[in-house]
Amino acid sequence: MDGGATPPVLPANPPEAVAFVVVGLLAGAHCLGMCGPLVSVYAERLSDRAGTDSLTLYHVRQHALFNVGRALSYAAIGAVFALVGGLFFGAFDSLAAIGSGVRATTGLVVGTVIILTGVGYLVGRSAAIDRLTPKPVTRVFRHVSGWATARVDRLVGGPRILGLGAIHGLLPCPIIYPAYLYAFATGDPIRSAALLALLGLGTIPTLFLYGTLLGQVSPRRRATLHRALGAAFLVLGYIPLSHGLMLLGVSVPHIHVPFYQPFG
Repeated sequence: MDGGATPPVLPANPPEAVAFVVVGLLAGAHCLGMCGPLVSVYAERLSDRAGTDSLTLYHVRQHALFNVGRALSYAAIGAVFALVGGLFFGAFDSLAAIGSGVRATTGLVVGTVIILTGVGYLVGRSAAIDRLTPKPVTRVFRHVSGWATARVDRLVGGPRILGLGAIHGLLPCPIIYPAYLYAFATGDPIRSAALLALLGLGTIPTLFLYGTLLGQVSPRRRATLHRALGAAFLVLGYIPLSHGLMLLGVSVPHIHVPFYQPFG
């Protein structure tokens, strides 16, 4: 194709789609640490508006809108990361050897970061992973969270709760960081948006149950879920890592998942 390299529009492959859904399902317990306080606040406001603590259709609708807003936010930001990745790789494609080396290095770096994140969860060091968030980002999180909490009453009662959920895509989260890096490595905005949406939707069951029925998840059960999350990250990280190794001529078992491959 003339006029520069363009990443192909590819749907999410079954292996990576399943990996993102599993990460989302297991990440729900971690999300409670970040989103739980705000979920508790808006759940309480919903009960006040409905005049009952019992689960009603109104509660279900508002919780669904909140969580759909989160998933859409993740999808949009993932698409942006993939677009930047596609432009980054495309800049090197005029020199095939350099372009291949850049893609291989990116696969190795992204895969290693995701695997290290998984190891952190496996060995019970998820708190250490949380501390990797830069202080400026943490300050932004506090401001955004405070802004959202102060406006819960205005946002919680109607369709605008969708925006309250969308704000969460801007909050620092060690679960989402590796997913955004993976999106960057694909260079495919459409596919990445689908994958990040799947991850966001995967977190809904835990957050929905927390906001409507459970109210809490025991530390022991959360630790178990974190270990399972770590294992899922190991699988997800191996995909770009093996891709990078294959580009370097190292033959390893791999799952066939297309990363950035410009049309000629």
